Amino acid sequence: MKDVYINKTAAFLPNSPVDNEMMEEKLGYIDGKTSKARRIVLRNNKIETRYYAIDSEGNITHNNAQLTKEAIYKLLGDTVPIDTVELLSCGTGSPDQILPSHAAMVHGELKAGDLEVNSPTGACCSGMNALKYGYLAVKSGQVNTAVCTGSERISSWMQADVFEEEIEYLKELEEQPLLSFHKEFLRWMLSDGAGAFLLQSEPKGDIPIRMEWMEAYSYAHELEACMYAGGEKQEDGSLKSWSEYPADMWSKMSLFAIKQDTRLLGQNILIKGVNSLKRAMDKHGITADEVDYYLPHISSYYFHQSLYMEMKKQGVEIGWDKWFMNLKRVGNIGSASIFIMLDELVRSGSLQSGDRILLSVPESARFSYAYAYLTVV
Repeated sequence: MKDVYINKTAAFLPNSPVDNEMMEEKLGYIDGKTSKARRIVLRNNKIETRYYAIDSEGNITHNNAQLTKEAIYKLLGDTVPIDTVELLSCGTGSPDQILPSHAAMVHGELKAGDLEVNSPTGACCSGMNALKYGYLAVKSGQVNTAVCTGSERISSWMQADVFEEEIEYLKELEEQPLLSFHKEFLRWMLSDGAGAFLLQSEPKGDIPIRMEWMEAYSYAHELEACMYAGGEKQEDGSLKSWSEYPADMWSKMSLFAIKQDTRLLGQNILIKGVNSLKRAMDKHGITADEVDYYLPHISSYYFHQSLYMEMKKQGVEIGWDKWFMNLKRVGNIGSASIFIMLDELVRSGSLQSGDRILLSVPESARFSYAYAYLTVV
């Protein structure tokens, strides 16, 4: 087995940052009215700016594959020839289409030579799954150079016109034409962007980072879906797929909108997250003292203090001085968040040889968690 190094990182955030007062204007007003839920959600998540692939005229500027391409161009620059990349592993929770796969579309945008592509699906953990595939491919000697990415172009899923037909349908039924909170909640949480890592079997560049291990856990056998799109939750907790509804109901029920069961989220996301973190650390025999930088992907600062208290309760307390986050500045970019977070840490100039970094990514879709432990060479 070979060692694996993250030799370069990069991030691409489209257009100018969007503050809290601008975001509804960007995404649109549902039924022409200001959202009552927006300020409540923003007060809890404490996100101050985020990025959308939408210009000042409301036009789409990039699709997901194009966002990813831009991050990869920044990653490779003039120093890494694209024809030396043997594997392209791209995770996302918001692909541009069902088929072809996201990584295949990114490859098409790059117009690179022939290489292997891998497209993990899901939500936030899809980026970590893309990273793990690249990590294992380099470690096993299958390839010497891999590019791994996480990206989201979620703004187009959250624009007002996605929900307008549902609102009109509710009016026809003479019901209150209000978007349910579990659909509106994520409109004020999610952002666009892409991040990329260059993985190689030899340390190169200014700050090579060795990947020590990766671990992942799912609790889907215990818990029902919490965040979902392309279906509707039933009373028994199961999901009924969009393909089981008549086509005329897809827009009337906003079936393709991303929804969040906030009740399930609050009850489980932290307990299962810390439980899985403890399992990963115990398996590899590391303690909190052996972590210099802790990079947790959290969707909202609402969970910030509670996560720390749960870690303390379960005996894996990592001091506040080791936490590094950028949620307030860039927003929640799903699978891209951890890539963009590490890139910012690398560019901060604070890393030194021997520093140990723990990446932590939860996914509320059906409660999955992924971790990576890194050492600065």
